[in-house]
Amino acid sequence: MKKYRLVLASASPRRTELLDMLGVSFDVRPASVDESLPDNILPETAVEMLARKKAAATPADEDEIIIAADTMVSADGILLGKPADKADAVRMLGMLSGRVHDVFTGVALACGNEIYSKTVKTSVEFRKLSDEETENYVENVNVLDKAGAYGIQGRAAVFVRKIDGDYYNVVGLPLCTLSEMLSERFGMSLCSFAEDR
Repeated sequence: MKKYRLVLASASPRRTELLDMLGVSFDVRPASVDESLPDNILPETAVEMLARKKAAATPADEDEIIIAADTMVSADGILLGKPADKADAVRMLGMLSGRVHDVFTGVALACGNEIYSKTVKTSVEFRKLSDEETENYVENVNVLDKAGAYGIQGRAAVFVRKIDGDYYNVVGLPLCTLSEMLSERFGMSLCSFAEDR
């Protein structure tokens, strides 16, 4: 069986942490792409399109598999990427307060000239947030690098009443789907790339 190496085309510390958690061996090679989107694009289309763009933009050797991902939050059909500033973060959290929203992650694998991609959706229900706790959260957490202005794996865990779907998708990398994609395309699960510890 051919030996491959994994390359994560992302500067996201959360995606790095998730792969590290599994003991997976990989290189980090962040992709820089134009992330502007057409008007009225569906969130599931947007994240998959951006993941594919990132995968295609990342230089790789023929024995390397590029993993690219893009995560967005959708509230009532409105796409919420990373907030522009703290005021924008407060606005986003206000939209999510006391309601259910969807988190979409597009995942793309690239090897050679082929790109293989899928989108994963998870629904998250927030309890009602007070203005005071929203302001406190935005002042004390780095919200500017988080889609929808929150990270479920940190302090925002106390906002979450219910989750329907893959938790790791909300963090930013749906590990189960990624492993299935590697198995389907390359005959190797994600844990096949783990180092002995």
